[in-house]
Amino acid sequence: MTSLKHLGAAALAIVATVSVSAQEPAGPYKIGTEGDLSARLDCLEEAGATIISAHRGGPSPGLPENAIPTMDAVLHALPAMMEIDVAASPDGVHYLMHDRTLDRTTTGTGAVTDVPWKEVAQLRLVDEAGWVTPYRVPTLAGTLAWAKGKTVLQVDFKRTANFETVIAEIRKAGMEQGVILIAYTKAQALKLYELAPDMLISYSVNAPGDLAEIVEAGIPARKIVAFTGTRLAKPDLYAALDEQDVEVIFGTLGRPDRSLDGVFQRFGTDERYAELGQGGVDIIATDRPRAAAMALAEAKRLPMPGSCGVTRGGE
Repeated sequence: MTSLKHLGAAALAIVATVSVSAQEPAGPYKIGTEGDLSARLDCLEEAGATIISAHRGGPSPGLPENAIPTMDAVLHALPAMMEIDVAASPDGVHYLMHDRTLDRTTTGTGAVTDVPWKEVAQLRLVDEAGWVTPYRVPTLAGTLAWAKGKTVLQVDFKRTANFETVIAEIRKAGMEQGVILIAYTKAQALKLYELAPDMLISYSVNAPGDLAEIVEAGIPARKIVAFTGTRLAKPDLYAALDEQDVEVIFGTLGRPDRSLDGVFQRFGTDERYAELGQGGVDIIATDRPRAAAMALAEAKRLPMPGSCGVTRGGE
C-alpha cells in the first residue's frame, strides 16, 4: 500500500489552492513591522484587542508547518503573528524546522545536524496527515524577507541555531521591530539581550518574582514579553504584569489530547479564547488560529484594520 507521505504533490497543490482561494477576497491582513513593536503591542492592549500567534505558522490540511504558503494563507484569513522554529544545517544555513530530524515534516530523512543545505533545499514539505505538498523548506532569510511589512515573527531557536547569525539575518532584513525572540532560560535571555537590546524577548514568567529576577539581571521590563504557560490562566499574574507594562502570552497549544486547544475543540467552547483575552492575555499562542480568531471577533477583541498598524489588502 502506498504511504500517504508519497502520494502526489499535484493533488496537494489542488488542496492548498482551495484552502487559500476559499478565503475572503479582501486580501491578506498585515501587521506592520516598522516603528516600535512594544508601542504597537501597547496600542492593541489599549484597544481591547488580543492578538493571535499561529504556532509553527498555523498548519492545516495541505499546508505544512513552518512554511511561507501556510503563513500567507493564515494572513488571508486573520491578523496574526507567526511562531517559527529556526534550525541550522551543518554548513551554516539557517532554515525553518522544528524537529531534530527531517523525517516527519519533509520527504527526506536524517538528522538536521547531518544533512547539508543543498540536499534540504531539494526536499518537499509534508503536512500533518503525511501528504507531500508542493512546498520547499524555507530559509530564515527568505522568511524574514516575506514577513517584512506583513507580520511579526516569534523566533524559536532550535539547538543547532546560532544566536549571532540569526540576529545578523534579522538586522540585514530590517526586521528588528518585527520579531520577538524566544528564550527558555535566564542565560539565553541575557545572551539575546546582549546581542539585540533593541528587540523584544519572550521569557517564561510564572510568578511576579520571575520578572523581578530577570529585570534585576539586567533586562528592562519593557523588553520582556511574558510567556505565562499553557495550562492554567492566571488573571492575578496578568494584572501584576500589566501594571509593569509587560505584555502577556498564554499558550493554548500542544498535543490535542492534552492542550486547551484540544479541550475547546472537543467540548465546543471556543468562547474561552475570548475569555482569556478579557482576563488579561494579550497574545494567544495557538494551534487553532482560525477558531481563536472567530471567537475573538465575536467578542469584538480581534485587531481591526486601521488601528495599531493592522491593515488589510490595499489599505
